[in-house]
Amino acid sequence: MEKKSLSQQTADRLYNMIVAERRMEPGEKLPNEVELARELGVSRTTLREALHALTSRNILEVRRGRGTFVSPQIAHINDYGFSDLDQLRGQLRDLFELREIFEPSAARLACLRATPEEMAEILSRGQAVDQCIRAGRDRTRADREFHAAIVRATHNEFMMRLLPMINQAVEAAVVSGEHRDQLAEDTRRDHALIMDFFQKRDAAGAEHAMAIHMHHSIDVMGLK
Repeated sequence: MEKKSLSQQTADRLYNMIVAERRMEPGEKLPNEVELARELGVSRTTLREALHALTSRNILEVRRGRGTFVSPQIAHINDYGFSDLDQLRGQLRDLFELREIFEPSAARLACLRATPEEMAEILSRGQAVDQCIRAGRDRTRADREFHAAIVRATHNEFMMRLLPMINQAVEAAVVSGEHRDQLAEDTRRDHALIMDFFQKRDAAGAEHAMAIHMHHSIDVMGLK
């Protein structure tokens, strides 16, 4: 398999940040080239090539004299039909069945493949979720970023493509459940166990801990 160029890798990273991880919303302006190149750890030339590639795919659009923006068209890429909370019960069941199959394996691969930097980010994101819960703050974004950091560390392109659905499941669980306090407490305990196995680089343990986390969520939300 032909190795991707640095600009292609950078384009993939930006695509994932925008489409899968939803760090930027449709219509949002990208940071300036200096900031973005520094964040991605690439030269401005490499960044420009990546931006050009994403512009040609209608992920980004250049507005003359104003800068580069996330294309409004990506809203349709993220639309899996889970926005109507009145119809979430069956959709949540299906989503969490997907998570129950997918995320334990992702945790195992991430535990094996994460770079030291990625491992540090996973643990940091997990701590952020815990802090949100302890402080009584909305944990939706922190929870989403924790799971995204794990999936990103698998270094599996197709797993990354499932992230929009995982994000929808995380968000829907947080906002729609009638057992929010129990879900929050389970999340704190389960995440602590997951992070403990990650710190030990225990892939089998991380896989089982994630499976337990999924089971607890399904059980509490009555999705069986």
